[in-house]
Amino acid sequence: MSKIKVLFVCMGNICRSPTAEGVFNKLLDDLGTADRFLVDSAGTHAYHVGESPDNRAQQTARNRGVKLSEIRARKVSPADFDEFDYILAMDSDNYQLLIEACPSEHQHKIKLFLEFAPDRKENNVPDPYFGGQNGFEHVFDLVEDASQGFYQTVMP
Repeated sequence: MSKIKVLFVCMGNICRSPTAEGVFNKLLDDLGTADRFLVDSAGTHAYHVGESPDNRAQQTARNRGVKLSEIRARKVSPADFDEFDYILAMDSDNYQLLIEACPSEHQHKIKLFLEFAPDRKENNVPDPYFGGQNGFEHVFDLVEDASQGFYQTVMP
């Protein structure tokens, strides 16, 4: 059986998308279904390629039992549009950049991540980079909700 391939995308791949990658992987581990998925994250911009996630994102995740330290930032590549089954954008700006870069035959794979958190009023996972710790906590909460909703959608 082939794996379900999921790519989480934000701008720089050091805050939101690595948090989503870590949270979703932990959810899969907890549910015993990690072997059914391939999970990755990337950024629409190459600002931080090769870097670890932001220390504040790592600390927030660590406090909640999620490890991000192994993740390294990378930029979305043209091959990703073919490779991944789901490409989940953290916000509408990155969604639009992905749509513009993606061949039309793969655009159906691109979704806003918070579409999978219908109880949340937000459409975008806000970028916490220039804010304080509360922003990272809020991002984690949003990502946790959307991860559960996404999982229930693909594994009913």
